[in-house]
Amino acid sequence: MNAEILKANELKKVAPVFGQLSFDEHEQVVFCNDKDTGLKAIIGIHNTTLGPALGGTRMWDYASEWEALNDVLRLSRGMTFKSAVTGLNLGGGKAVIIGDAKTQKTPELMRKFGEYVDSLGGKYITAEDVGMDTADMDTVREVTKHVTGISEHLGGSGNPSPITAYGVYMGMKAAAKYKYGKDSLAGKKVLVQGIGHVGETLVKYIAEEGGEVLIADINQERLEQIRDKYGAVIFGGEDLYTADVDIYAPCALGATVNDETIHKLNVDIVAGAANNQLADEKVHGKMLQEKGIVYAPDFLINAGGIINVYAELEGYDKPEIMRKTENIYHTTLEILNSAEANQITTHQSALKVAQDRIEKRKAEKKQ
Repeated sequence: MNAEILKANELKKVAPVFGQLSFDEHEQVVFCNDKDTGLKAIIGIHNTTLGPALGGTRMWDYASEWEALNDVLRLSRGMTFKSAVTGLNLGGGKAVIIGDAKTQKTPELMRKFGEYVDSLGGKYITAEDVGMDTADMDTVREVTKHVTGISEHLGGSGNPSPITAYGVYMGMKAAAKYKYGKDSLAGKKVLVQGIGHVGETLVKYIAEEGGEVLIADINQERLEQIRDKYGAVIFGGEDLYTADVDIYAPCALGATVNDETIHKLNVDIVAGAANNQLADEKVHGKMLQEKGIVYAPDFLINAGGIINVYAELEGYDKPEIMRKTENIYHTTLEILNSAEANQITTHQSALKVAQDRIEKRKAEKKQ
């Protein structure tokens, strides 16, 4: 045990949970620790006005616990707005497990995490995210029913990544329609940063439509596989943010649109799968607008995954999943046009739709 226990009057020096900028009125934050399995996890429940908080579990080797806390707070907040703007009766939640998924993840650790999820009695429903796969959710399912994204043979909807990618593709085409007057991606240069399960499927959709795809990732072997499979081009420059492309699609971790990168961007559209792409929503949303770059809000266009796992709760089938995900195209166009009409950023426009729906439900509950 650590003998260095902080005194109460020293807490303000280390920015306690309620003082985090990303806290944003979270309903509940749960810290989970288990010595035997090595589990160190944080579950963030942002808002349950519209329904139980549903959001994936991410396992990442964070540099610090504060970094992990900030990530789970930002992600769970984003899930609230993602479900709201998409019209789902779900709240926003997320979980992070601190550790290297390749070397520290075990069935025992996942079952212990599942026990913590179960202890919340359904207020939080988990699913897969970075560092997780369907098999991990199957393991969690052994100890709790409050999990989605389990294998189809167990009655689940399976891996949500292909549906997430389809939603991003729809959002990207809507942004192209808004910017160019037509939604075809044929002949457009698209830089996809991060080619995991979602990124790969997005590359497939764009390449099949005749788009010219550049790819970037920290895994060189993975890059070569995707290049050979889809005819993509591996980005060979020193700074991908200076790439001369039409569309930038961030599909890895968030905050890649920030003070350092935004001045370098030479693109027409930002539309990708990553969560929290804007390091500062207000500042960088405005800067993109001033540069004439169309930003397709991430929490809107990457909602295909949650639409997919929501099917497990509501019992709708694959054709309905695809129909709901395809509707991201129309919602994105509405958001982009509304932003222009009201002279606000596209992020603000999407956020307003989400917040208005939440406030309406609050008012209904009070009646």
